Amino acid sequence: MKEVFRLYPNCIPVKGSINSIICDLQRGNYEFIPNDLYDILKKFDGKKNKKDIKIHYKNQYDGIIDEYFDFLLEKEFIFFTQNPKYYPKMDLDFHYPFEISNAIIDLDTTSNYNLFKVFTNLDNLNCKFLQIRFYHKIKLEIINDILNFINKNEMIISSISFILQFSPDLNIQILQNMVVEYPRITSFIISNSKKEEYIFIDSKNTKFIIFTTQKISPQLHCGKIKSDYFATNIQMYTEAVNHNSCLHKKIAIDKDGNIKNCPAMPESFGNIKNTTLEQALQHADFKKYWNLTKDEIEACKDCEFRYICTDCRAYTERTHSNENGLDISKPLKCGYDPYTGEWEEWSTNPLKQKAIQYYGIQN
Repeated sequence: MKEVFRLYPNCIPVKGSINSIICDLQRGNYEFIPNDLYDILKKFDGKKNKKDIKIHYKNQYDGIIDEYFDFLLEKEFIFFTQNPKYYPKMDLDFHYPFEISNAIIDLDTTSNYNLFKVFTNLDNLNCKFLQIRFYHKIKLEIINDILNFINKNEMIISSISFILQFSPDLNIQILQNMVVEYPRITSFIISNSKKEEYIFIDSKNTKFIIFTTQKISPQLHCGKIKSDYFATNIQMYTEAVNHNSCLHKKIAIDKDGNIKNCPAMPESFGNIKNTTLEQALQHADFKKYWNLTKDEIEACKDCEFRYICTDCRAYTERTHSNENGLDISKPLKCGYDPYTGEWEEWSTNPLKQKAIQYYGIQN
């Protein structure tokens, strides 16, 4: 029995219009590969060895095939085996036991809804991941009150990220102490700071504090697509393959208490003052975007990054819709062109100006 090459199950090739990548879901990274190599991997994985592949192409590309296999072995993407059936492909179904996985809560000086009622609602839905965004200066006692309430009630929320406006009492040492005292905190992002600073709190770089001079707002930052934001892991990849990579299992409360898919989206499904999150979830349209994958979105469907990149339905180019009336346009704030393989500043693209004016984000 002859040996054949086999991709490691966690190494998955994804083809784009002119480029392909291999996503290493165990190491959490990706590598570019030519589309020709993608075709070889998809056609011959678990079926042929290098010699057979050369014969298949009538020995016309021996040098290129040697280079391909040297690369694959160096990156530890493949191995050789006489029993490829013993190494099945990875299950790419997405598994999450609860109806809601993550939530965003927005607050500013005009917000007058009961924040603790929101936490109770989220706990009833078994929501584990939470981002709270304050668009006004607050005292740290408010953060302590929030965390003590969640701790006292033994809520399932396990990860909380805070976005705060800069004030002099938000120094690094105080924030670091809070992260240590409250393990549920994963990050603090401090906007309108006088400096740019990035501090990791733990050895695995899963907890951090960011000071940024930028002003953070839903209009400015919601839906930005950058390679820095790509996430190459099993959960992100499998969710993106099967569902919408931004809105699936998400719920949000905007600054006025309106219950939405995302605070930046216009459609509301009630207000937390008189509607529970459970009731909002029952609305016929609440989940309409949950299963819209990148394979159905214009440009994204031809992009090699589609399964490691988050989507945005709040800000799109507003050019296409499907038979169900869903907006399937490319995210407005993406500057990558999968047909050229080049990045550009999205806000200066002449083809996006009409949508930019529609959303009122010219500045």
